[in-house]
This record gives sequence, structure tokens and C-alpha cells, in this order.
Amino acid sequence: MKEMHLVIVSPERMVFDGEVSQVTLPGQVGEFQILKNHAPLISALAAGKLTYTSGTEMQSLNISGGFVEVSNNQISVCAEL
Repeated sequence: MKEMHLVIVSPERMVFDGEVSQVTLPGQVGEFQILKNHAPLISALAAGKLTYTSGTEMQSLNISGGFVEVSNNQISVCAEL
């Protein structure tokens, strides 16, 4: 099964670049989840917890805000950690 490709960058460094099966993000009006074949989306992110599942491991990061773009199973996150 082809998964989604997630790239997370902060102003200081590349945080993650790899395949994931799901991503949960803190939106401005609440938490939302990105799954395979999600509709295209650009959204601002609020402070909170970003989580993603890569393989069998769930990882999480605390962010203080940022932006996300989703298109064709490619997810790009620019966030302040």
C-alpha cells in the first residue's frame, strides 16, 4: 500500500522526511487528521501536538504554530518547535 509522504521543517532544521500512514495536526479551530487521498488543503496551525505514524511507530512533536499544505498524498508542514 502506497502511503503518504510527509515533510516537516522548522526554521532551524529538517525535522522529518518520510512515508506515513496518518498525520494529526492542531488546527486554528481544532485538531484534524490527514489520511491517504485527503482533499487538497492549506491551513494555518495552532500551538499543540502534531502526531504521525511511520511504519508501526507513532511520533509526536509539540509545535507553537505554522502551516500545512496537502496535495496528492504529499504533506508539507512548516512549524515552529
